[in-house]
Amino acid sequence: MTTNSILRALRVALFASAGLASLASLAALATTNGALAQDRGVLDPKPLPPLANPSSPVTPARELFGRAQEAAPLHPDPIGFYSRGCLAGGEPLPINGPHWQVMRLSRNRNWGHPNLIAFLKHFSSKAARESGWPGLLVGDLSQPRGGPMLSGHASHQIGLDADIWLTPMPNRELTREEREELMSTDVVRDDGLDVRPEVWSAGHIALIRAAAMEPAVQRIFVNAAIKRALCRSAQGESWMHKVRPMWGHNYHFHIRLHCPNGSNCRDQDPTPSGDGCDASLAWWFQDGVLHAKKSGKSWPPMTMAGLPSACREVLRAQ
Repeated sequence: MTTNSILRALRVALFASAGLASLASLAALATTNGALAQDRGVLDPKPLPPLANPSSPVTPARELFGRAQEAAPLHPDPIGFYSRGCLAGGEPLPINGPHWQVMRLSRNRNWGHPNLIAFLKHFSSKAARESGWPGLLVGDLSQPRGGPMLSGHASHQIGLDADIWLTPMPNRELTREEREELMSTDVVRDDGLDVRPEVWSAGHIALIRAAAMEPAVQRIFVNAAIKRALCRSAQGESWMHKVRPMWGHNYHFHIRLHCPNGSNCRDQDPTPSGDGCDASLAWWFQDGVLHAKKSGKSWPPMTMAGLPSACREVLRAQ
């Protein structure tokens, strides 16, 4: 297979996995997701107003799930796919731990499947030890009942995704105001071609390596410039196949766990073999890909009809 054939196949697979029709639309969506770590929160979040007709079949699912403040009291189950599903029996990650602090508390997105919560508690200790950082600043997990969000992520819907900031946790407890206002560290150069040498460190490499070597991790999303930097340091290492380039992700990296055995969750396709330091990485640095323009086209928001039927029970559960 020629290099051009490989790149064409990569593009087709990328668009198919996202359910989108064009490079521009996928880039626009991913760029929005990557910027989310920099969106400030609020100190006094106000409850959303009631919906006029929540049972209408045209009501966006994000409006329903975005109003859920507590988990569904059901047996824990990640239902559906990472970008098209919901979460039963979710648990909150405590906002403080020995080696983590949760950011942007006003979003109420520190919920996950019990497997994810247990993983983060375990991983944060390992990550601190491997990276030399005091601990992790944890961004968005999922909403209390998962599902589509009112802003940001297309995924994070079933409680098995977590964003970890590329900023070390300080050696003190952050104030509520700092958790809403503090900005994450952009480790990517303005031209998008490489990392910033003044901020990129051995600690970042050790942190991502530690995550990728966890058996529970299905894949990790990073900016292509971060993948390029990792290839310089870790090309050929077995864990590198899990680290996948994606637009955005220059302020945080995204951990995705495997579906638990026996759950109503559909795993993502396995990551390709090899370390990914080949023509598939070079594709991301083509001008039309690196600087993909937004198409201006929009798609209707997902309704409950687009989610697994069990998500209706998740919303109704009291």
